[in-house]
Amino acid sequence: MTADPRRVVLASASPARLGLLRQAGITPEVIVSGVDEDKVQAPTPAELALALAEAKAAHVAARPEVFGALVIGCDSVLELDKQALGKPADAAEATARWKAMRGRTGILQTGHCVYDTAAKRYESATASTVVRFGEPTDAEIAAYVASGEPLHVAGAFTLDGRSAPFIDGIDGDPGNVIGLSLPLLRTLLRKLDVEITDLWT
Repeated sequence: MTADPRRVVLASASPARLGLLRQAGITPEVIVSGVDEDKVQAPTPAELALALAEAKAAHVAARPEVFGALVIGCDSVLELDKQALGKPADAAEATARWKAMRGRTGILQTGHCVYDTAAKRYESATASTVVRFGEPTDAEIAAYVASGEPLHVAGAFTLDGRSAPFIDGIDGDPGNVIGLSLPLLRTLLRKLDVEITDLWT
């Protein structure tokens, strides 16, 4: 008889991250961190994504009710012209963002942090995936923005939604673009002496 899997807590409201974990056989609880993302700063987009992931994981890991659990924190930003682009503030910003991105290449940076609350240790790293944007027309951009989807995702796009036809290709882990790199998660867990297969439910 196998032991029960470790309790896993996802410190993110992202349905895409939750879906990726479930598809990989992990069934986490969701506890949103409540970290004020605007107050977190870092010199580069990759470091910002990492700092946000670490802040979210630490914030949830500090709660007494999660003691003993593995807490996973993630945050994604799109790096374009060395600037970090998160979720657009409104439809006008999403439209301008897409007009600036089309026909170009960006880097989707996702910070990952896994906090072992029992051992009081954490490991963190950023995964980077190159994204090659297609050239949607103004009408296609308007229709996409009107769908509301780009207002809820970093960089105003996602690989697993309505913007997929406007992405010509990627170089790297597609899961990372969706919100969580499972290969990187496995690496971080192993550094904490946890096998990802032990988390399968």
